[in-house]
Amino acid sequence: MDHSPFPDIPHQKVSFPDGLALDCGVTLQRLEVAYRTYGTLNAEKNNAVLICHALTGDQYVAEQHPLTGKPGWWNALVGPGKPIDTRRFFVVCANVLGGCMGSTGPRSPRNHETDDAWSVDFPAITIQDMVRAQKKLIDWLGIERLFAVVGGSMGGMQVLAWASMYPDQVFAAVPIATAPYHSAQNIAFHEVGRQAIYTDPDFHDGHYRAHGVIPARGLAVARMTAHITYLSEAALTRKFGRRLQRQTALPSPLFGERFAVESYLEHQGSSFVRRFDANSYIVITRAMDYFDLAADHGGSLAVAFRHTKSRFLLVSFSSDWLFPTAESRTMARALNQVAANVSFVEILSDKGHDAFLLDEPDFHRTVAGFISGAAEAAGLQ
Repeated sequence: MDHSPFPDIPHQKVSFPDGLALDCGVTLQRLEVAYRTYGTLNAEKNNAVLICHALTGDQYVAEQHPLTGKPGWWNALVGPGKPIDTRRFFVVCANVLGGCMGSTGPRSPRNHETDDAWSVDFPAITIQDMVRAQKKLIDWLGIERLFAVVGGSMGGMQVLAWASMYPDQVFAAVPIATAPYHSAQNIAFHEVGRQAIYTDPDFHDGHYRAHGVIPARGLAVARMTAHITYLSEAALTRKFGRRLQRQTALPSPLFGERFAVESYLEHQGSSFVRRFDANSYIVITRAMDYFDLAADHGGSLAVAFRHTKSRFLLVSFSSDWLFPTAESRTMARALNQVAANVSFVEILSDKGHDAFLLDEPDFHRTVAGFISGAAEAAGLQ
């Protein structure tokens, strides 16, 4: 039974006939943005909150997912009476450009005249391209200024890009567990995942759907590798330790048991391939790897924010080694250099990077307090 507090809204998607010009020089003739909304846009159209999702997320932020049947990935944060209260705010979440849940991506037709999918030939995109696609959606909804843009991990990168690219159109920005660039270590982990996909016999140079298959093994390994980076050693130890699980089908006692953490990672991999596209994974991880907000502004992060009028809440987690707290401090210093209104909070947690998606009361209270204060400053009732 679906216990979601939201009504059963039909799938939402908008097409833009003028397409989208990308940073790589290619212009998409066809642009579609799939999205979901929660709450009601007020008469002044000044209560809109844009939620930006992470690498493997999608637009189903606060409702049962149509493919997995699982609750929304940020149900704890978005909804009636929650830190981002849908009784007060109009919440929008769009599937990113390059994604595989309805927005234009590798599985989409190349143009208006043919149904041939882009597949592996989908052009390279950037985080900024994702934001431009979102901006077209926000303009189409008639929203001139967003009350807030909120997101974690890759979603946080989008928040930073929004604040830099559209400094007059974001009242409050909440980048969570993120950084203004992708580190060499993070790029290395992504490349291991991509290589697992490339070397899968079912990849077929990216044209796997034409062969009626998917590179399931490679994509599963990519997910398993990435998922390790989302956790902390303490979290893995607490949840699994060195606990063994008996495998009765195997004849030898020595190899008849396997570690519980192995089964967990295999489950993560196998469930992931049922909802995500391998070419999308490649395209989106590349976009994250090339993100470097300072490099786009002469090497200065402060210059990237020199025109910002947003008030910021930066949130990090003490055990996050994927986007460590030091990177949030770097952002705070850059914002201070341009006299931006910025608050910075490190949440003590042993749950690793994924803490922003889990039950962390201190995190939820921090976001609730900031959103409430910003709403008061914005004159929202």
